[in-house]
Amino acid sequence: MGLKLRLVVMNFLQYAIWGAWLISLGAYLGGSLKFEGFQIGSFFATMGIASLFMPGIMGIIADRWIPAQKLLGICHFLAAIFLVFAAPQTDYSTLYSLILCSVMFYMPTIALSNSVAYNALTKGGFNTVKDFPPIRVWGTVGFIFSMIIVDLLGYAQTSYQLYMSAGLGFVLSVYSFTLPNCDINVHVEKRSWVDYMGLRAFTLFKQKKMAIFFIFSMMLGMSLQITNAFANDYLTNFFGKNILYKGTFGVEHANILISLSQASETLCILLIPFFLRKFGIKKVMLISMIAWVLRFALLGTGNPGGGVWMLVLSMIVYGVAFDFFNISGSLFVENETDSSIRSSAQGVFMIMTNGFGAFIGSYVAGWVVDIAGWPKSWFIFAGYSLLVAIVFAIVFKYKHDPQQLEKVRS
Repeated sequence: MGLKLRLVVMNFLQYAIWGAWLISLGAYLGGSLKFEGFQIGSFFATMGIASLFMPGIMGIIADRWIPAQKLLGICHFLAAIFLVFAAPQTDYSTLYSLILCSVMFYMPTIALSNSVAYNALTKGGFNTVKDFPPIRVWGTVGFIFSMIIVDLLGYAQTSYQLYMSAGLGFVLSVYSFTLPNCDINVHVEKRSWVDYMGLRAFTLFKQKKMAIFFIFSMMLGMSLQITNAFANDYLTNFFGKNILYKGTFGVEHANILISLSQASETLCILLIPFFLRKFGIKKVMLISMIAWVLRFALLGTGNPGGGVWMLVLSMIVYGVAFDFFNISGSLFVENETDSSIRSSAQGVFMIMTNGFGAFIGSYVAGWVVDIAGWPKSWFIFAGYSLLVAIVFAIVFKYKHDPQQLEKVRS
């Protein structure tokens, strides 16, 4: 098996593990287990908690003591073990604790898998900028694949989705030990934990432009967790109780319908270079924010019956909402920060979006759902996104220079 194909398999499994439960867990928690919105949100907040510190800790271990590919396998094994123990649980506290433990070991594997791929490609004489994206896109394919399989097997409202994710985790755990070796540096220069955790890059908050950008990144990170946590629960359980929509495709196969979001994501990635060159980061981020408004508003106005076209359009819009913020934001950070803290700055971007953003967004969204109910909550989320867009347009000052992007891309 060629190197690129081996890395394709790794990425496919890496995100298939996540796709087996990330989108469907909310439907299981809200339907079969009858958990409240705030409780459902807390499960998705676990990813925010883990993203605050676990990737940094595992990065230190991979740099100094355990090769990244082996640590990747160990983390996936432990994450899978916790999922196996979590699957039969129905008590909130026990299930939450075990999911939290699993996520603590899964979230670092996103960065570790990237490190393994970059290392292998570099040693193999490949260009990471050119050759990694076509490999990484298979991660999204794996995510979609798991969503569809979970749906077709009827696992979306059962704990079997956790068993499936664990099974894939065990497979990748073993497979990781066959991947090209990543060197460790036992003689690495001693540095403080502040440097290792990437916290030095928080000095960027002294710059008004970067501080504003990171704060709004956190706000968009909040939006992302809302649909991860509640879209499936909404389609499956809210509409499923209505006799008008029982048996419709959107209710019976919500996971497949939502998978259109990830399919749209893979296509929208291709649009980013053009939009960044043409309009610049501020307008691209504003497009993302308006897309979030449409995403939520269409979910609120659509239904699995005659209004299913609005749900489909909401899924398509998701690609713009996610990619134009996540990928474009990463490129902006790459372009605007000094090379000495560039990696750490990317870490800050992740902490603000997948850390604080995910944590706050999950809990606040759950609280809103409990208070306002469906579909009113979607319109509240849409109003929130519109407010964020308006304030961002006013306070974020940035002069677009197409040549700067070309410099980064080269």
